[in-house]
Amino acid sequence: MTIDDQVADDGDGLKQLAAQKAMADGYPFVTRTPEVTRRLALLWSPPEPSTKGRPASTSLAEVISAGLAVVRAEGLEALSMRKVAKELGVGAMSLYTYVPGRTELIDLMIDSVYGGLGLPEAGEPWRTALGQYCREFWELYEREPWLLQTNMWRAPLSPRVLDAQEAGLRTLIRTALAPVQVVQTIGLVDTVLQGLARSSIAESVDSDASGVGQDDYWESMSSFWEDWFDVDRYPVMTEVYLAGAFDNDVGGFETTLERLLDVVEMSIDAAAEAG
Repeated sequence: MTIDDQVADDGDGLKQLAAQKAMADGYPFVTRTPEVTRRLALLWSPPEPSTKGRPASTSLAEVISAGLAVVRAEGLEALSMRKVAKELGVGAMSLYTYVPGRTELIDLMIDSVYGGLGLPEAGEPWRTALGQYCREFWELYEREPWLLQTNMWRAPLSPRVLDAQEAGLRTLIRTALAPVQVVQTIGLVDTVLQGLARSSIAESVDSDASGVGQDDYWESMSSFWEDWFDVDRYPVMTEVYLAGAFDNDVGGFETTLERLLDVVEMSIDAAAEAG
């Protein structure tokens, strides 16, 4: 029975295959600690508000919203339970009724903003679907630049984060790429997106701080090419310049995205020819 047959089944077969692979990979045991158990439970089964006693002064959703208000205004490094409490107008200790600490709050905040992604549906042509995936993440990073201050390779194992990862893998899994190539390709795409977003954010920060835009900055540095640039030391750069290649806008997101999708397409074509 193939993986596709298992997916079409009721899911039990796929779970059994996953368990068998885990055993074969040498992971017959599960490490479970109280801290991790509590952290995951808060993401997948958050406690319902108590109906007993006095009405709660706030809620978990409001705590998450207050945390987002802090990082949107001041960045991730400014986030603290004390600042979140101040945003809500409550005592800092009262927050621990809802969330154990800063780490768990960041998990919840990340899951919350991932909920704003418009993820591609199954069955879309791969290029359309992957293009949508990329644009959605680009817009997410523009809305929530603090995300890029987190370790994106240790994103929380939360419902909406896994929904996004599922959607990304789904865009390519029915192409000629082998599963390992699908994982590598989506990893490459994610890395490119995050790098582009970080560069865009850094440029915005510098422009805002200095009051000098990118074009004006490079105009202010124009004497370098006359006074210091050495064509003998940098012959390839000179050749590229003379060809007019630097005259084009190479930094636009849509242009870069199309090149990225072309690279993925070449990989798919190569896999189809080899297969």
